[in-house]
Amino acid sequence: MTETETGTAAPSAWNIANALTVLRLLLVPVFGWLLLFGDGHQTGMRYWAAFVFFVAMLTDRIDGDLARSRGLVTDFGKVVDPIADKALMTMALVGLSYLGDVSWWVTVLILVREWGVTALRFVVIRHGVLPASRGGKVKTLLQALGLWLFVLPLWSWPGANGWHTIAWGVLLVALVVTMVTGLDYVGRAIRLRRNSPRAQMKRARSQRQS
Repeated sequence: MTETETGTAAPSAWNIANALTVLRLLLVPVFGWLLLFGDGHQTGMRYWAAFVFFVAMLTDRIDGDLARSRGLVTDFGKVVDPIADKALMTMALVGLSYLGDVSWWVTVLILVREWGVTALRFVVIRHGVLPASRGGKVKTLLQALGLWLFVLPLWSWPGANGWHTIAWGVLLVALVVTMVTGLDYVGRAIRLRRNSPRAQMKRARSQRQS
């Protein structure tokens, strides 16, 4: 263990919460293979793909709860957890668009926002870690639900048109929340760069030299 600025022992990155995060990353190619198997519209394989997607998203909820309740929050988890989420969402969006189930414009908008925020996190990481916000968590939940509905073989269900309408409704709401929270992350990143201890030290040094 390392020590935090307050002198308390910081949790090791080798913990159960981070292990679940890594598991989610490992499930991404498994999910992609199941989703795209054959022509991508085999009922049985789509149910398996939906199951793996559900398990992967469940690990996202569990690892966060474990990290907070057991004091296992680490910088590794703060950075890798959203990357694992985005890798899974990217696979789902690109795969579903490739199969013609989700429009490409939806995929492009969501992915530009998602990976843009990830890049933003690395840009400001010298000033501090930019954690997920409550709005970001709602966004992730809506995206997961919308995509999970699309991964399911809705064409084989009674009232398939109605289910597709529900799936599109959830995904479009997720798209709106995705865009709004993206703007919020940009604002938080600007404030972090401006108000972090590193930025304050740099300003103080500049004032002394002037």
